[in-house]
Amino acid sequence: MKTSDSHLLRLSQIFEKTLELIREFKPDELAIEAPFYALNVQSLLKLGRAQGAAIAAALSQEIPVYEYFPKKVKQAVTGNGNASKQQVAAMLNTLLQISISDLSLDATDALGVAYCHFLRHQHSSQSVGLPPKPSKARSSKSKKSEAWTQFLRNNPGRQL
Repeated sequence: MKTSDSHLLRLSQIFEKTLELIREFKPDELAIEAPFYALNVQSLLKLGRAQGAAIAAALSQEIPVYEYFPKKVKQAVTGNGNASKQQVAAMLNTLLQISISDLSLDATDALGVAYCHFLRHQHSSQSVGLPPKPSKARSSKSKKSEAWTQFLRNNPGRQL
């Protein structure tokens, strides 16, 4: 079997498994992380194709798809678009009050995308969600502090 054949088989499996999950859990929407960077172009291409297979499965079932850039997910979860995967995992553990120690960083990334989508949906429908962007005139440190203070004030159930 050629490498290209096994890759195409894998894409078919991703499509079929996504359909199976859709049929089992009946989601209303699909949120997915948008690929934007990789050290290896071939890796980025393979990731994009895999995501395309999952997106195609959702669209074949008339499920709307939402894409989020990694920086937006990190910003939504931690308040810092440059947060590490470990910081995202730790914040999700705190915010969701569940143990995520058994999950891989890829799984917590996916959970972060879902949480980001939840916040965006809440924000658009109920004016609850992400901390506001601070003005550019103040120092970076005071901006972050003020943004989180406002976020916690608007979301009292999320205080640590």
